[in-house]
Amino acid sequence: MAKKTVATLGKGGAKDLTKAIKTVRSDKTGAYVFEEKILPNSEVKDFLNK
Repeated sequence: MAKKTVATLGKGGAKDLTKAIKTVRSDKTGAYVFEEKILPNSEVKDFLNK
């Protein structure tokens, strides 16, 4: 599945997009979950610092 996402990001003018993945701890269960987003390069640091 990741290969498909990476392949579609390379088309057109999408060179300024980045797929960001961070781990977040669930308040309900205490387990870690992964949060994934495709963002413009300028917003990646804000996403990771939240």
